[in-house]
Amino acid sequence: MSSTHLSSGRLNIGLLQEQTRKQLVNLIERCDGPKAIVWDRSLDGPVGLIARYSLLEEYGVVKMYQLVGGQLPPTNVSNIIFIVRPHLDMIDLIAENVHGEQNRSPKEFHIFFVPRKSLLCQKKLQNRGVFGSFTLIEEFPCDLFPFDSDLMSMELSQTYKEFFLENDPTCLYQVAQAIRRLQRLYGKIPRVTGRGPAANKVWELLKRLDREEEDVKLERGPLSTPPIEHLLLVDRSIDLLSPLVTQLTYEGLIDEIFGIQNTTVQLPAGKFKDNDDSPTVMSVDKKEKIVLNSGEELFAEIRDKNFNGVGPVLSQKAKIISSQFDERHGDKSVQEIKQFVARLPHMLATKQSLARHTTIAEMVKEVTDSNDFLECLQVEQELLNCIDTDKPNAFIEDCIAQQKPLLKVLRLLCIQSLTNSGLKQKLLDYYKREIVQTYGYQHLPTLLNLEKAGLLRAQQSNRQYAVLRKALRLTVEDESEIAPKDISYVHSVYAPLSVRLAEQLVQPGGWQGLNDVLGLLPGPAVSTDSRGTISGMRRGSFTSEDSTAEPPRLVLVFFIGGCTYAEVSALRFLSQQEDLNVEFVVGTTKLINGNTFLTSLMDDLETSRK
Repeated sequence: MSSTHLSSGRLNIGLLQEQTRKQLVNLIERCDGPKAIVWDRSLDGPVGLIARYSLLEEYGVVKMYQLVGGQLPPTNVSNIIFIVRPHLDMIDLIAENVHGEQNRSPKEFHIFFVPRKSLLCQKKLQNRGVFGSFTLIEEFPCDLFPFDSDLMSMELSQTYKEFFLENDPTCLYQVAQAIRRLQRLYGKIPRVTGRGPAANKVWELLKRLDREEEDVKLERGPLSTPPIEHLLLVDRSIDLLSPLVTQLTYEGLIDEIFGIQNTTVQLPAGKFKDNDDSPTVMSVDKKEKIVLNSGEELFAEIRDKNFNGVGPVLSQKAKIISSQFDERHGDKSVQEIKQFVARLPHMLATKQSLARHTTIAEMVKEVTDSNDFLECLQVEQELLNCIDTDKPNAFIEDCIAQQKPLLKVLRLLCIQSLTNSGLKQKLLDYYKREIVQTYGYQHLPTLLNLEKAGLLRAQQSNRQYAVLRKALRLTVEDESEIAPKDISYVHSVYAPLSVRLAEQLVQPGGWQGLNDVLGLLPGPAVSTDSRGTISGMRRGSFTSEDSTAEPPRLVLVFFIGGCTYAEVSALRFLSQQEDLNVEFVVGTTKLINGNTFLTSLMDDLETSRK
């Protein structure tokens, strides 16, 4: 399995993939004979980033199924392996599968829990009468999945809801374990900074894990200079606005419109009929599965650009590739012909990649050119600039009256609430009444959840967003989308607060001058030195006298509660700024957009499907 693109960055993410793959293979090898794997469907895609089916076949895996209730398809294997997260609803499905095999040929059953076992799950296996049927009940400690050379995700979609709505800190323990695993692999991170209740909880858990495992050696041995110098814990609760704003980067728009799952997007097959022989494209049920990562040269170049800057790049590439193919005409020496033939495979791959992304860009453009998209974007940008945020918004009212998708209405409504530091109680009640009367009373729990999560709330006395917007330059007018000089290009007007804080952290003085501003954000601050003791912001700040030394310092930004592709693009943009002399690597509990973030907070199934 090629992982060149994972090993090309400052931090060799390929090591994480290699370690996790070995752990999976070692577990599978403990089951003698032909095997069938039954996947928790939330793990099918992520584990595919670790080990493809072709690799698992080498170790006796002959069948793979998604975990559903009822009876498994007939199969001539001696081992059935369930790979699942430790959720109680998974146990009911597993029990049905095991009971369904009772009248078939004898088989050995095994469960690998990801990332850890659960006593509750094992107890439920006993209650369902199948605990004794399992030969192995083991842990597959896979906390993080490698997405790219600078991006890792835990793929936990409910983190924000579990901690902030259900008061369940289990997910934060998993985050701490994931960071702990990174430190074992790459070396202990000497500095930690963070803000927010979840960030503080993760830091407390990290300190506890350190105390419990002081005698555990690093798996790669102690490193004199750990590659990661600084860990920034970004609690999603300190920046609820950024996930809701429409992403305007190429990759961000693909995610907004079509949805990217585990670096893969599925698009209509008919659009790519000339690309059937692509090694990164497979036709499945009239859908093309297109892999999006930096292993593709063209995608790596355009993924983080504002969409308005993508067209000129594609046009230029088309001219270059056309001129390269034209070189085959005319009189050529034998040496020149050999050189052309040597370049031909790369030229053909580039041509194919160009055709694919031209098609995708055309599909995106159909949406971004529509009146509906442009009107919605204009309203977003007016709200971000604090224009008429304290009264009923005519566009939102029209969307409700026309029964536009509820997620679209809720995104705009939450943006208005957050940019206005809450809505007047009378206005909030009006919006809630309109939504319930138009879309149905079954959505009332969702509205209550959004209130509890802080996305919809009654107005506060202090104008939090207005102060943050001015102090941190969260909105920037007339920023070039094609040749940007500021991170606000990822939303054309708005700079994500989370990334603005990361940018400020690596400036001289760090967060030292932001105490008044940081006081507007929820939760306590975390700042530590290399000895792991709590210190003031001065000692915890990133920059020092040798900040211009080579190579650039490496900062891991870990988003607790999810992050967007636009935020990742903004951090990559900062990594390219020579004056900062820093590179960012991103870890997150989940890659999200506004729709998936809101959906994770919903309680009614009907809304979630929409």
